[in-house]
Amino acid sequence: MKYGIVLFPSKKLQDIANSYRKRYDPNYALIPPHLTLRTPFESSEEDIGKVVAHLRELSKELKPIRLKITKFSSFAPVNNVIYMKAEPTAELTELHEKMYSGVLEDKPEYAFVPHVTIAQNLSDDEHSDVLGTLKMRDATHEEIIDRFHLLYQLDNGSWTVYETFILGV
Repeated sequence: MKYGIVLFPSKKLQDIANSYRKRYDPNYALIPPHLTLRTPFESSEEDIGKVVAHLRELSKELKPIRLKITKFSSFAPVNNVIYMKAEPTAELTELHEKMYSGVLEDKPEYAFVPHVTIAQNLSDDEHSDVLGTLKMRDATHEEIIDRFHLLYQLDNGSWTVYETFILGV
């Protein structure tokens, strides 16, 4: 089964992201706005218990983190993804790195660029138009996040929470 690890921002930030995602993100109905801590990985039913135990231990060691959204940005020209950029704080980077340790030991596929995706699979022209418009808007937002979530993917491609982990508890 496919699993992933994410942070869900507050309803306020999710509402802002969804106002764009409804129109520009084909994955809008599959998963709420999120910040990916660990890209999707495969695990068996037998092994997921070890992953959960590991994540429980990590959550006790780590403190709640400050999520600071600073602007709208893009991964272009690599791909036409537009996102809300999160400041890569030491706490957020540490949380990401811990998701690739212990029983989850692996090398991340990409450099960690903390973000909340709001648009993807756009044509070059649409990407340019949407990004140009968004860059004129203020994206500043700050909040404290005190939990992360282990998700699993259903047969229809949507993601649902397997377990939630409170930071610092």
